[in-house]
Amino acid sequence: MGIGKAVRLERIMNRTTRRTIVVPMDHGVSSGPIEGIVDIKWAIDEVAEGGANAVVLHKGMVRAGHRGGGRDIGLIVHLSASTDLSPSRNDKVLVCSVEEAIRLGADAVSIHVNIGADMERDMLRDFGVVSRACEEWQMPLLAMVYGRGPKIENQYDPKVVAHCARIGAELGADVVKVPYTGDPESFGRVVEGAPIPVVIAGGPKMKSERDVLEMVYGAIRAGASGLSIGRNIFQAKKPSIMVRAMAKIVHEGGDVESALAILREN
Repeated sequence: MGIGKAVRLERIMNRTTRRTIVVPMDHGVSSGPIEGIVDIKWAIDEVAEGGANAVVLHKGMVRAGHRGGGRDIGLIVHLSASTDLSPSRNDKVLVCSVEEAIRLGADAVSIHVNIGADMERDMLRDFGVVSRACEEWQMPLLAMVYGRGPKIENQYDPKVVAHCARIGAELGADVVKVPYTGDPESFGRVVEGAPIPVVIAGGPKMKSERDVLEMVYGAIRAGASGLSIGRNIFQAKKPSIMVRAMAKIVHEGGDVESALAILREN
């Protein structure tokens, strides 16, 4: 890894634990101004206050006010998009470039690839193009890789998830984001097959805070390098406190009960 990538990665990962808490807030393109990110500046301030390492934004939301006060937090500019209104919502296209992200002050960029979707070949091609540009500009690349398509019955199948994680590593990502498989044993095999940091996605809003924290704890036990969770953070009752509870597990080695204690005390 070049020095440029190494320096920038320290802006989106904890340099001591080598783990990260990323909060994606790119949902406005896919789903509109959903609860929790209507006021994007408030949402960023909340998770920064809780100790998140980075947020994921589309380029226009950076202009809407990534910072301007409060605690520092890393900026990952998302390059991919599709909408829930599309008949082919799993087919992502590039809507931003690495060079644009650099001009916006990004610390890293991210792309979204759905393996098994109708436009898989186009998304893989875009992955290669972006990866090459990231290497040229020494920009860290977070690849969000999911198994979604007609031939995939269960996107959480450990074999599918392991394949997704390996694709991220094979095509040049510096960090890969995949769904959690449901237990530490199977997710440990996912991590084992990807020689780059693996972080878990949060998925839909979960029923309870305990469920979220148990998922985070299981992933860390399995060797994950952290998380990239959106709705289960920014739609929490107190997003800053939820981030703080997750940090107890991710960065401080705490368990689920110690993380829950933070939520109860606040």
